[in-house]
Amino acid sequence: MTALTEYQRLEAAGLWRETPQSQRRDVIVSIGEATLILSDTSDRPLTHWSLPALVRANPGEFPALYHPDGDPGETLELAAEETDMITALEKLRTVIDKRRPHPGRLRLVLLAAMCLAIVLGGLFWLPSALRGHVVNVVPQVKREAIGAALAEEIARVSGPPCGENDGQVALDKLANRVATDDRPLTLRVVRQGVDGALLLPGRQVLLNRALIEDYEEPDVAAGYALAELLRADSHDPLADMLDTAGLGASFRLLTTGEVPEDALRAYAEHLVTRPRPQPETEALLDLFEEAQVRSSPYAYALDITGESVLTLIEADPFANAAPPPLLSDGDWLRLQSICGG
Repeated sequence: MTALTEYQRLEAAGLWRETPQSQRRDVIVSIGEATLILSDTSDRPLTHWSLPALVRANPGEFPALYHPDGDPGETLELAAEETDMITALEKLRTVIDKRRPHPGRLRLVLLAAMCLAIVLGGLFWLPSALRGHVVNVVPQVKREAIGAALAEEIARVSGPPCGENDGQVALDKLANRVATDDRPLTLRVVRQGVDGALLLPGRQVLLNRALIEDYEEPDVAAGYALAELLRADSHDPLADMLDTAGLGASFRLLTTGEVPEDALRAYAEHLVTRPRPQPETEALLDLFEEAQVRSSPYAYALDITGESVLTLIEADPFANAAPPPLLSDGDWLRLQSICGG
């Protein structure tokens, strides 16, 4: 280290004791390039102390007492009158300390960085990871219970599901007909509050009565149900609910098997008011073909002009050959009167 230039020629009188048993000697103290030089009164050097290893034993007290780091038995006393030298040594010690590595400070910085990483992980990774785990472990029976609870919340605005004139029996037949796998599908018709169709956890689909009463064939209602099932393939309804309800609801469902009532109510309101994107057309056509349902009636229900759904019309998998009927004429008539006409 190069000492500060202003202190290169600074000298002071001091008392040096080489060991605790030695007599104190008068010395002349001067500052060199990297050392503190102690000389006798004849200007003969007696010892050199490394400036980076200089330690003050009594900070703030006088006479100022210094010693080499690791050897407190060898001391140098500077009287309070030697203000310039004491000030210079304290400034040098401060400069040296700032340049010296501080492992403790580095450990503190690393610890703070680790804590920050943990907090950020909790904020951004934990909710997604917990939600994904909950979605994977919740059994079907619990999904159905959650779907039923949501349906009750939605019934506050939609009214209770319709079920008159054996209409629900016919609706169950339609559900069995359009389900493309072995998993059960439940269809319910509501009077209002649902725009088109709405899929709830547990594979329960709510259909607006207009899909039954305003059309001459069940293909429209079937198409809306299939579109909801396709949306569920890209984003699980239970995962969507937990995304909206937050981390607390995920934790509550995992630990107690229940979803807070306020979270259910808030999500029900969210469901009936938010717009839902139209499923990808090619995937939807594949699903119509698999379920043996015509896509053009559904397309015209979306857009009576057909302009925005032209692909669904032109690529109808059953445009030239009718698929097996979704319902018999009698079942379709019963279904159309499910809400009492």
